[in-house]
Amino acid sequence: MPRLELNPNFTDPDAFYAALTEAHRERDEAQSERINARLILLLANHIGDQQVLEEALEIATQAAEPRATETEARQQEQHG
Repeated sequence: MPRLELNPNFTDPDAFYAALTEAHRERDEAQSERINARLILLLANHIGDQQVLEEALEIATQAAEPRATETEARQQEQHG
């Protein structure tokens, strides 16, 4: 079963970052969101494997969730 590649796999990460930022240059928020949505769908189609896509979604949503600071975590432990 294929797994999501989490090790660096770019041939030229700086060039990709430059191309990505250039694609968004002078675009408004709605245009940037459409670019991102299309890029995601194009790459998802290229990947094609549902399990890999779901693994990527899981990792991406975890990264989007706010992390508790150490102080907040200690307070939760004391009150929990």
